[in-house]
Amino acid sequence: MTGPIFTILFLFALSLMLIFQTTLSLKQFFHVRAHRDAVPAEFSETITLESHQKAADYTTTKVKLGLAESFIDVGVLLLLTIGGGLMLIDGLAAGLVNRVGGMAAIPYVNGLAIILGLAIFTSLISMPFDLYRTFVIEAKYGFNKMTLKLYVIDAIKGLLLSAVIGVPLLLATFWLMAKMGTYWWLYVWLMWLGFTLLMMAIYPNFIAPLFNKFQPLTDKSLKATIEALLNRCGFKSSGLFVMDGSKRSSHGNAYFTGFGKTKRIVFFDTLIERLSPPEIEAVLAHELGHFKRKHIYKMMATQFFLTLIILALMGWVVDKPWFYSGLGVTVGMSAPQVAIALILFFMVLPAFTFWLTPLGSMRSRKHEFEADAYAASQTNAEDLITALVKLYRDNASTLTPDPLHSAVYDSHPPASIRIAHLRSLAPPMVTPLSTPPGTPPVAGLATI
Repeated sequence: MTGPIFTILFLFALSLMLIFQTTLSLKQFFHVRAHRDAVPAEFSETITLESHQKAADYTTTKVKLGLAESFIDVGVLLLLTIGGGLMLIDGLAAGLVNRVGGMAAIPYVNGLAIILGLAIFTSLISMPFDLYRTFVIEAKYGFNKMTLKLYVIDAIKGLLLSAVIGVPLLLATFWLMAKMGTYWWLYVWLMWLGFTLLMMAIYPNFIAPLFNKFQPLTDKSLKATIEALLNRCGFKSSGLFVMDGSKRSSHGNAYFTGFGKTKRIVFFDTLIERLSPPEIEAVLAHELGHFKRKHIYKMMATQFFLTLIILALMGWVVDKPWFYSGLGVTVGMSAPQVAIALILFFMVLPAFTFWLTPLGSMRSRKHEFEADAYAASQTNAEDLITALVKLYRDNASTLTPDPLHSAVYDSHPPASIRIAHLRSLAPPMVTPLSTPPGTPPVAGLATI
C-alpha cells in the first residue's frame, strides 16, 4: 500500500462514519420529536405528558449538540493528521524541550511533550461543549448541581491524577515499543492488562474518594434487607456505601466497584432518597444479576481480547511508511516514532472500528435482559418495573427512541421492550404502577 491510497481509504472510512452517524442522529431527532405529543399507551398512567415532552426536548437538545460535536471532532482529526497539525504540535513541543536545559537528554521526553501538547489542544476544543452540556443543557432540565468552582477543582484533580498515573504508563509503553522487538505489542498488552486489574483494585479506596465522599449505609432496615439479598445471591463485598452524587447531579444509581476483596456496593444518595426500599432492593438485584451471570468478567475478557487484536494490528503498521505519509506525518520528525505511532493509530482507529458499535450494544442489551430476569427471580419484578419507570421519568429518558439509532447505540433495551419483558416475568396478578418521586441512573461498572 502507498501513502496516497491509505489517505483515500482513511478519508472514505471517516466520511462513511460521519454520514452514518449524522443519519442516525437525524433519525433520532425527528422520530423523538414526532412522538413528542403522545405518551406511549403502556406508560399513559405512569408518565405525564409534561414529563414525556420534557424527555423529548432533553433528548433532541442533546442530539443537536452531539451532531455539532461529531462534525468538530472530524474536522479536528483532519486538521491534526492530513492538515499537518500534529507536525506543528511536534515542532512546538520539540522547541520547548530544547529550550529547557537537560530535558532533551531524557528518554522519550519529546514523546511526552507532544502528547501533552495534543491533550491541551483537544481539551481546549472539547471544553466549550462540556461546559455547555453541564451548565446549560443539564441546568435547563434541572439535573446539574455542579458549581463552576467544583468543575475547576475536578478538572485539576483529573489532570494531576492523569499525570501521576499516565506518565509512568506512557513511558513504560514507549520503552516496550522501542526495546521489545517485533512482538512488543504482546508485552504492552500484558502490561496494560495488569494495569487495568490494578486500577480496579485500588480505585474504590484511593481514587474514588478524591472526588466523592463515601459513607457507610446507616439505614438499618434497608441495610438488613440488602444484606439478606446479598446472602441469597452469594455475593460478598467489603461494605455498603452511600456516595454524595447529589453535589454534582440529581441523577442517581447503584453500582459495583473494585475487584476481588475490594468489591464494594455504592448507592448514590439521590437513589436512597427517592426510591422505596423494595425498589432499591430490586435495582440492586439487577446489578447482582450482572455479577451472577458473569457479565463483568465477560466484558473484561472481550475488552482484553480486542485490545490484544488492536495492538497486534498496530504492531503491523508501526513500521509502514505509508501509514505515516498517508496521515500527513513526515518521516524524521523530532519526536520518537513510538510516540507518533501511538498517537496516530489511536486517533484514526475509531474511523475503522465504529462499525463494531452495534455488536457491543446488542451484547449489552442481552446482558440487561439477563440481569432483569435474575432480579425478577430474587425480588418482585413489579418493584423493578416501578423503579425503572421512575428512573425513565426523572432522568428524562425518551420512551420513543428511533429503532435504528437505539439498535446501534443503546446499551439498554428501549423502555417499552424492557418493561414488557419484565411483565412477562412477573406473577399473573400485577398491581398498577405507582409513581412517587425517583431519580435516574448515571454510570457504573454495571448500571440499571
